Amino acid sequence: MTSADRAPVRVGVFGLLGSGNLGNDGSLEAVLGYLRAEHPEAVVDALCGGPEVVAARYRIPATRLHWYRGEYRTASRAGAIAAKGLGKLVDAVRTAAWVRRHDVVIVPGMGVLEATLPLRPWGFPYSLFLLCATGRLLRTRVALVSVGAAAIRDRPTRALVRWSARLAAYRSYRDAQSRDAMREMGVDTARDEVYPDLAFALPTLPTSASPSALPGPVCVGVMDFHGGNDDRARAEEIHRRYLDGTTRFVRALVEDGRPVRLLTGDECDAPVVAAILDAVDSPLATATEAASLADLTQEMAAADSVVATRYHNLICALKTGTPTLALSYAAKSDALMARMGLAAYCHPAREVDADRLLEQFRALERRSAELRRTLAERNLVAARQLEHQFAALTASLFPATGHDHAHTRAQVQADADALRETP
Repeated sequence: MTSADRAPVRVGVFGLLGSGNLGNDGSLEAVLGYLRAEHPEAVVDALCGGPEVVAARYRIPATRLHWYRGEYRTASRAGAIAAKGLGKLVDAVRTAAWVRRHDVVIVPGMGVLEATLPLRPWGFPYSLFLLCATGRLLRTRVALVSVGAAAIRDRPTRALVRWSARLAAYRSYRDAQSRDAMREMGVDTARDEVYPDLAFALPTLPTSASPSALPGPVCVGVMDFHGGNDDRARAEEIHRRYLDGTTRFVRALVEDGRPVRLLTGDECDAPVVAAILDAVDSPLATATEAASLADLTQEMAAADSVVATRYHNLICALKTGTPTLALSYAAKSDALMARMGLAAYCHPAREVDADRLLEQFRALERRSAELRRTLAERNLVAARQLEHQFAALTASLFPATGHDHAHTRAQVQADADALRETP
């Protein structure tokens, strides 16, 4: 049978996509770019959080992830509680029916195996478990591609995440600590690989900042940060400290005459921007509403420096080679900064000390030229590693497509091992 005689491969993409989180959508965009380049014959659709956005922006059919539209709203009335419970049963049937129509389902990046932000087990962890369980039952290959993971204390969430990972046909992680976390939670990771975050595969805008006698703009990426899954009791205190410290930092920059551009990474971050602008009250402090990671990248490419909280805000800045300081809210941010050669420029988001942050920022800017060279080198390594990630994905998920790929499985493994040794 020739490749022309084969039925097209049916590929589904799954996740909280099109829901306002730019990082999640960037991961989807990277996978769609890979599929369109390497598997143009594939028929692609999505089961996702924001089907209208995904269908309009990426031109693929999309189905709503949850039958009950109030899934992520707190249910206090009996009717809402009953509807949410019924939705869990309906979603089991809907997910199985959707999975059955596919040969392969890809979960593109995202922190789907972690709970570094507040998370309920019956929300997305339950949805992911339904996907992986029905994939195994219906013999549809489910791939968790360059995903983030972290050790989870909450027992129901931990169990759902662990079984989701075990049932997937393919797993790779965006950093070594994610793989270590899954091993700690009882998943056999002996054959699992580590690659950079999928967003590093997106097109990169070169930095447009140019040497000048005058200090240039600073991008500050903010977040509606209230701590993680284990911080619910002190969530408001954490948020207040984060907002107060970040506001003081922005005010200090403005008082030094620096233009500051406030950026978000999710729709829920807008109130934080509004609060900072109201408190600083200066024409030097402005904000922009980015619609995509490309928009964020464009802003950061024009900056002298970036200070950011959200993980994918950091990636956008690092991809452009712009010196970056992380307001780190999870170990994944520290790991990313270390991988890119900027381990010294992390500051805890839970305890923002504006004076200390300002010291770190000034030290960052003093090394700007050196750090730009370092980032250029690390970005080349990340791009090469993701080329191998996609080759490995094809070898694992599309073995009978008839494509002539340059790398066998053994070659992919050997090249990946060599790249991991790159400093």
